Amino acid sequence: MSDLRTSQQIRVLEIDPVVAQAAADRALTLVDEAQPGSSARTVTGQWQRVVMVGIPVIFIACAVWRPLTTSIAFAWISTVTYLCVIAHRVSVFRASLDADPAIRISDEAARAYPDELLPTYTVLVPAFREPEVIRILVDAMKRLEYPRDRLEILLLLEEGDDETLAAATAIVTDLPIVVVVVPQGTPQTKPRALNYGFMQSNGDLVTIFDAEDQPEPLQLRRAAIAMSTLGPEWACLQARLEFYDADTNLLTKWFATEYLTWFTCFLPGLMAKGAPLPLGGTSNHFRREALDVVGAWDPYNVTEDADLGLRLERSGFRVGMIDSYTLEEANSDVVNWVKQRSRWQKGYLQTALVHLRRPRELRRQVGWKGLGHLVAFVLGTPVLALLNLLFWSMSVIWLVTGTDLIERMFPGTVFYLATGSWLIGNAVILYLGIVSLLVTRRSELLWSAFLTPLYWILMSIASLRATIQLMINPSYWEKTQHGLRPHEVADIDLRDGVDAEVGE
Repeated sequence: MSDLRTSQQIRVLEIDPVVAQAAADRALTLVDEAQPGSSARTVTGQWQRVVMVGIPVIFIACAVWRPLTTSIAFAWISTVTYLCVIAHRVSVFRASLDADPAIRISDEAARAYPDELLPTYTVLVPAFREPEVIRILVDAMKRLEYPRDRLEILLLLEEGDDETLAAATAIVTDLPIVVVVVPQGTPQTKPRALNYGFMQSNGDLVTIFDAEDQPEPLQLRRAAIAMSTLGPEWACLQARLEFYDADTNLLTKWFATEYLTWFTCFLPGLMAKGAPLPLGGTSNHFRREALDVVGAWDPYNVTEDADLGLRLERSGFRVGMIDSYTLEEANSDVVNWVKQRSRWQKGYLQTALVHLRRPRELRRQVGWKGLGHLVAFVLGTPVLALLNLLFWSMSVIWLVTGTDLIERMFPGTVFYLATGSWLIGNAVILYLGIVSLLVTRRSELLWSAFLTPLYWILMSIASLRATIQLMINPSYWEKTQHGLRPHEVADIDLRDGVDAEVGE
């Protein structure tokens, strides 16, 4: 089929204001319509609120009655929790090293597949106050090797974002890009925009790219071919995410190491174990029918990606990884990074609480192992950072003041167990990051990996901030500023794979 198109300015999709507002209102309710009680509109259930109030009250009462005994019990609980989360990380990591389960489609197979057999593909690109990256986005989309007559690119802009709208509509291109203006509404979140855009779209497959993303050119073809080979129970394939600006400063090097560990080891490890997979926020490729079944994205959840992956698995679908890459912009500013990470950590807490509201139903849908993986990985991620902050703070207090209170809290066995779990646990996580760099042949990042304990301090600060935000403003979407470093579309080295193998 021909890809010839006439170049023209990017146009704005014209929608009747009344129809648009009705669609925007419905974008807030899709999850509740499809899966009542699954939205983070209300984060906690009644029993969770009782527990969240009751535990602090009981702890304070016990601390007043038996302060030392209570402190020792708290030390034991914290230490055992820490050990369990670390052990789970190691188990998942090892599973990824035994066999990478990511589905592979070689370059040759991707290019040889007939265009006329490819499905229609919708690309949703949410952007907000990002005029500086729009032209880069268009250049990145031009590199996609997918027939233009089967491609639909919807640039989702918020009403009132005139600067980004002007930047977009000034571009002349032959790409099938249309601007969709999302009416104002509350909460103003990325998943709300995605739902609105999804309702205006027509593709059989749907994917998301952030405005600064640079997907490798064959990614859509690989995902489409894999989906045509796999059974209909496969709802989503997640591509790996990396950074094109990892060398900017020490923070971006740490960030890049974390992403490599996350998308090369942790998520494939969860897939290998058959565990529910919390998706990344971009480059996830969905069957349209699956999104219809689960109600698409939850506009009240600030990690809508992780939540959607879990809801798909709970609904009987399968979620996996595909061996393809998208390059993103690493956050190079500390304050901006803390804001972004606070939102992610808040979203993981939010997601865990929402899915644990009905634990019996969750266990019935994903089994005891799936329930354990969800608790250890999704809830464990922010909890691990908070426990690190606790242990580090107590260590500093003990070293600076020499108080015997800390020693009394950790008598005998609990002292050695807590000290060992903290030191060995941090060493293990450091080691996993180094192994990830060796596996992915990113030796240029090795020296910075040895300094990652400083990065974990930032994570702990972000987790504390996230916990506070969860209590006072759970659905607030803290905007991450992109375009901090001027750049052009990067040269992407494609990784050849082998044809996808179908199997349980």
